[in-house]
Amino acid sequence: MSDGTATTTTDLDVRLEKHRVELTGYCYRMLGSSFEAEDAVQDTMVRAWRSYDKFEGRSSLRSWLYRIATNVCLDMLTAGNKRARPMDLTESTPLARAALSPRPDNTWLEPMPDSRVLPTTEDPAEAAVAKESVRLAFMAALQQLPPKQRAVLILREVLAWKASEVAELLGTSVASVNSALQRARATLAEREQPGAQATVSDPLDEEQQKLLDRYVAAFEGYDMTALTALLHEDAIMTMPPFDLWLTGHDDISGFMTTLGSACEGSRLVPVQVNGLPGFAQYKPDPEAGGYTPWAVQVLEISEGRLTGFHFFLDTKRWFPLFGLPLHLEAEADQVEQGV
Repeated sequence: MSDGTATTTTDLDVRLEKHRVELTGYCYRMLGSSFEAEDAVQDTMVRAWRSYDKFEGRSSLRSWLYRIATNVCLDMLTAGNKRARPMDLTESTPLARAALSPRPDNTWLEPMPDSRVLPTTEDPAEAAVAKESVRLAFMAALQQLPPKQRAVLILREVLAWKASEVAELLGTSVASVNSALQRARATLAEREQPGAQATVSDPLDEEQQKLLDRYVAAFEGYDMTALTALLHEDAIMTMPPFDLWLTGHDDISGFMTTLGSACEGSRLVPVQVNGLPGFAQYKPDPEAGGYTPWAVQVLEISEGRLTGFHFFLDTKRWFPLFGLPLHLEAEADQVEQGV
């Protein structure tokens, strides 16, 4: 390979890489899976790199990459799998009948670190739209749409593409794009999504930050009275991969002191997840000492109360994705080590 070719190859890699975060966000909204989204983007990059000599520049590199990514996602969605949350699949279970029944990984809408899907922007309004568009309730709503309607809605309403640009990307007419968008909007309007009312400012306002501080104190202290005071009366708790979900502070606090009692003594580490505040939860490790990963928590807030908290329990997958350690030392050990 000549020096000139090597330079060109390096330059292309850099140019492609600049689009990775926004493409991951797009594929994540399309697929509902963190890992499938990253696989789709990698496939997109490989296809773009291999066929770049055929790219004629009639559209921007960005548009061309979105066309490839859309085709990759549509191919992956032909199996018809719709990822979901527990409340999309079953009725709420009273605590008296609570049972932990897991379903396969590909059933569930998956969490995603903000840093992997939300490009840096100086525009607060643009940042707010981007965060809202990866929240669990909106992601679950997207999963109800047929794949092409999903693509149209994301491109038009989240990414603010023109109808003509979307039509060119999908190889269809503007009228067809407008019709698909109208149908997609109608479907979303018909479906009231639990968690859709979550209102979290960016950055958190003082009241929301105080609420989170009180939540951490209540959870780490396993103070059910204090925790109950923070929960909306219709608060929802989910725990994928289990299909169980609970409604109301009485059942939630009751669960945490019975089936969930092993969480007592946990430590919480803040994370930014799906445009919402969240925590990595570590519970005591009686064998090795310190703390072991237990869940990535995603919190939904509305009108000064917690309306939803969702525990994603597959820690071997989630903690590395979030760049989190797989063990925490006990505080006494940290003090001794000068941490």
